[in-house]
Amino acid sequence: MKIQPPQVLLSLFLATLLFRLQPNAVAGDRESTNSTTATSFIRTSCGTTLYPELCYTSLSRYANAIKQNPEQLAKVAISVSLSKARRMAAYVSNVSRQADYGSDHRTAAALHDCFTNFGDAVDEIRGSLKQMRQLGAAGAGSFRFQMANVQTWMSAALTDEDTCTDGFQDAVDSPLKTDVCNRVGKVKKFTSNALALVNSYAAQGTP
Repeated sequence: MKIQPPQVLLSLFLATLLFRLQPNAVAGDRESTNSTTATSFIRTSCGTTLYPELCYTSLSRYANAIKQNPEQLAKVAISVSLSKARRMAAYVSNVSRQADYGSDHRTAAALHDCFTNFGDAVDEIRGSLKQMRQLGAAGAGSFRFQMANVQTWMSAALTDEDTCTDGFQDAVDSPLKTDVCNRVGKVKKFTSNALALVNSYAAQGTP
């Protein structure tokens, strides 16, 4: 049996190691490419919204789940909007219980109405997400009918959120009023973006 020189053995070892690593490297490159393509898709899609940068930063973290699927993009956007609306409803509920209104009955009434409005908005956004998950299901109706429901409910949710801040117009200016209105304003941006992506997907027709 002929003994190979150390240089030859080293070369064989390196060649074997490279062969074993190559599939993993290719898979890693493919995954990176797919992720980049997905984020580019999200960036482009968010360009149709009123708040494109907020849209991109809030949805790009879900790029692996969204891929280049406009239906999935709309679902994730609605889910994010639902999460924000739920948190806002919980915040308003907590503030309305703890605040010391004194003679400021208008702020108290505005907070109560705001909580009711956000409760409605949460129900409407939840209904939209449920309908999106039923797209194409037997007996669930046509694609256009289903998407019309989603558009209607998301629009209603945005209107309810607007109504919340409208209720503070006659309330006395205060840090509480400013804080609530600012928070609601941020939530409205997420709902607006979700609605824009829903409208964009609906305009594409039956998938």
